[in-house]
Amino acid sequence: MIEKEMLGQDVTSGAPAKRSLSLDRPEAVLVLEDGFVLTGKAFGAVGRTLGEVVFTTGMTGYQESLTDPSYHKQILVMTAPHIGNTGMNTTDPESSRIWVAGFVVRDPARQASNWRAEGELEDELAEQGIVGICDLDTRALTLHLRERGSLRGGIFSGNALPVGAVTLEPHAIATLQGIVLDSPLMTGAALTNEVTTKTQYVLEPSGEHADKPPVAVLAAVDLGVKSRTPEILASLGVQVHIFPASSSLEDLQSIHPDGVFFSNGPGDPGVATHEIDLLRAVLDTGIPYFGICFGNQLLGRALGYGTYKLTYGHRGVNQPVLDRATGKVEITAHNHGFAVDMPLDGASVTPYHEGQYGRAEVTHLALNDSVVEGLRCLDIPAFSVQYHPEAAAGPHDAGHLFTDFLNLMLAHRAACQGDNK
Repeated sequence: MIEKEMLGQDVTSGAPAKRSLSLDRPEAVLVLEDGFVLTGKAFGAVGRTLGEVVFTTGMTGYQESLTDPSYHKQILVMTAPHIGNTGMNTTDPESSRIWVAGFVVRDPARQASNWRAEGELEDELAEQGIVGICDLDTRALTLHLRERGSLRGGIFSGNALPVGAVTLEPHAIATLQGIVLDSPLMTGAALTNEVTTKTQYVLEPSGEHADKPPVAVLAAVDLGVKSRTPEILASLGVQVHIFPASSSLEDLQSIHPDGVFFSNGPGDPGVATHEIDLLRAVLDTGIPYFGICFGNQLLGRALGYGTYKLTYGHRGVNQPVLDRATGKVEITAHNHGFAVDMPLDGASVTPYHEGQYGRAEVTHLALNDSVVEGLRCLDIPAFSVQYHPEAAAGPHDAGHLFTDFLNLMLAHRAACQGDNK
């Protein structure tokens, strides 16, 4: 588990570690599992945190990233140098809490300067016990991660620093490196049950569809869902029932859904046994399926394809993706460390049970490295994408996918009604 000592408390005084406008910050050290070390200053809470160190290239949207459950157990590095200038508000969070294990920035804003700001970033980090570090070379750190891949790491400050750590004494760094090496890997991590909702809840149609009968009913399985996703579907007139990840097919069918959705989320898709079994049961019913991010990886595995861990992942709001159907390039928001392994060219017979689910093809491709960014089944109503069309934060190029899914659900409903006549 990621270890967070002090839970937002300054370990020396027991008081919340509040934002300081002075330069008098406690010393802090970041150590990676391979021995790479950077020194800096404490940012947010003071103490110790461990996790997989990853970077995002987004120049904006730090509040959405911090509150994205997909970052559970990860220390997030911002490549944009100046962070915190837009503060924090109660409108933009993608969940009820900050999920990152730790936060790394180069230059924190001394004070928020935005008309939407309702508080300071650092105050919120301290309040929620998020250990961070600032005033360090995030460019050097990012280059190292690009060369070596995402690595386990730790941020240490205050009483969590052994004597000699700030001056990089070998024995002190070796102690911290040993702590990092004892922490769990992301490969093999089953994290869904740590981020999913505990109880089922419903989002009714909103906007122009408010107080009207839903145009479709959706069963959405929360694997770490960002709040913007069901909100978009509700704005299209869909009644969205959000289910815990532990739900059964019978649970989903109890609402007579026109479609099933699997959300984004953290962890290794290779160990998501229950979720894959549930998805196969959904596919067997013929109910239309749409998955995002983790839901894309799970569709790949349900069909019998493999998944693998990317060297350093895709995280940011500026990733170019080719839509093969239209030939258009969409700029998209990403947050994933795993990807689907399937043939890139043409349709292939899905490997599970010798083609039980027919054929599938890659629909979207990352232009930077040819990673599978979307797939669809050709013989059953199921498709998914690896990126985040809800654009929280990010561009809206892929927003049409929600309408595509709604149309698939409506076609399924019409076909079922025709069969019942």
